[in-house]
Amino acid sequence: MSVLGELQPNKVFKYFEEICSIPHGSRNLQQISDYLVDFAKAHELKYRQDEDLNVIIWKDGSKGYEASEPVILQGHMDMVAVKEADCDKDMEKEGLDLEINGDYILAKGTSLGGDDGIAVAYTLAVLDDEEMAHPPIEAIFTVNEEIGMLGAATIDVSDLKGRLFMNMDSEDEGVFTVSCAGGASVICKIPYETETVNASVIEIKMSGFTGGHSGVEIIKGRMNANCAMARVLLSLFNEVEMQLVSVNGGEKDNAIAKFSEASVAVLPEELEAAKQIVEDTFAQIKEEYKVTDPNVKLTVNVKEAANVETFTEDTTFAVVTAMVHMPNGVQRMNPEIEGLVQTSLNMGILTTEESEVQMTFAVRSSSETEKQYLIDQLTSLTETLGGNVEIAGPYPGWEYKADSRLREVMVEAYKHLYNGEEPVVEGIHAGLECGIFASKLPGLDAVSFGPQMEHIHTTNEVLSISSTERTWELVVKTLAALK
Repeated sequence: MSVLGELQPNKVFKYFEEICSIPHGSRNLQQISDYLVDFAKAHELKYRQDEDLNVIIWKDGSKGYEASEPVILQGHMDMVAVKEADCDKDMEKEGLDLEINGDYILAKGTSLGGDDGIAVAYTLAVLDDEEMAHPPIEAIFTVNEEIGMLGAATIDVSDLKGRLFMNMDSEDEGVFTVSCAGGASVICKIPYETETVNASVIEIKMSGFTGGHSGVEIIKGRMNANCAMARVLLSLFNEVEMQLVSVNGGEKDNAIAKFSEASVAVLPEELEAAKQIVEDTFAQIKEEYKVTDPNVKLTVNVKEAANVETFTEDTTFAVVTAMVHMPNGVQRMNPEIEGLVQTSLNMGILTTEESEVQMTFAVRSSSETEKQYLIDQLTSLTETLGGNVEIAGPYPGWEYKADSRLREVMVEAYKHLYNGEEPVVEGIHAGLECGIFASKLPGLDAVSFGPQMEHIHTTNEVLSISSTERTWELVVKTLAALK
């Protein structure tokens, strides 16, 4: 029995319910991809399914729109499939149990997958409507967005003619995203040599930093624990004879580090002075960041003098110099969108490996040239200190387009539907599939939008019914206006 059968717009919710009946967590997409192919066959529409299971479906323009510029509708078919501890559903094989609670749709015991099932449902509803006014449609359904935008990275779009790009992968009604950051993980590797010295060891542990997402919250001026450790180590290096034993901190390159730990060897006669330097430097940091990082904590443990394997003096200098002088945090604000970070980086992970210290940065920018310059900066300093750099997972940014026909049309359509209210037009300092498609389709004119969803990627995820209807009306009016 249908749960959503009485909801409007009927076709949108019909297709959303069908999508929810098909398991479609990331990397489990054969069935949902084949469902889209079967839809295209049933509606006698041209389609292409690639070896990665991405699907593209074409539809001619409606009467009077046959020669209009094609419009690309795009969303991803995978969801973040999570469930509550006591839920016995096999999300690899079973569909979702939908429920309605007031204005919201949810899934019992699991995530809902409104991100991005609703985009797929909107697009199928457009492709299935013979009365709607619309230009030629090129519908792109990508795979594995939630685990790194993998489908967008591999899909061949060389046969697409459209440059007006409606991405329906946003969760805030009334917000039009028009720019996003590109990025890469940059791993700076500083080699070290060791020697055995007779020394006391100080174990320094700093924790309780606020942390946060290195894209969304980099602008908030929070202290990165690895950078705090760099400051402490520099103070020690400048004041006493100190050699590193190890240094480690942070968990993910895209998370502002919340903790950092180091072990250092010092002469026994300088032990008390060294401890005081650590405490004094940490006190300075704590005072300076008392607003953004109010819960920081320092723990210092001492081991008495013994033979200790340490970094040599030269490689201690190289590692401390790298930690201190690597750029970190916001590098430039966007000159066109107020309050938007354009370029940043974050030393998210710091580890001591067998023969090298690795510093892993999440580099982000909506400007490809600024992103590359940051990578060049990191590379130059690392190589100067005798190290090398590895770059992983690069993805392109999506620069703000000052002259956007699609944005203008959508803003006017929104104002008409929402009694003159202006939508929020913004960029985000994180990655979207739009950035990848902008790199593949020169001149792309894109807007990302969607209906209101809450708590995506969790078992508390909900999709607003009324917002879904209003956003559908926005889709319909926008397509009609793009003649």
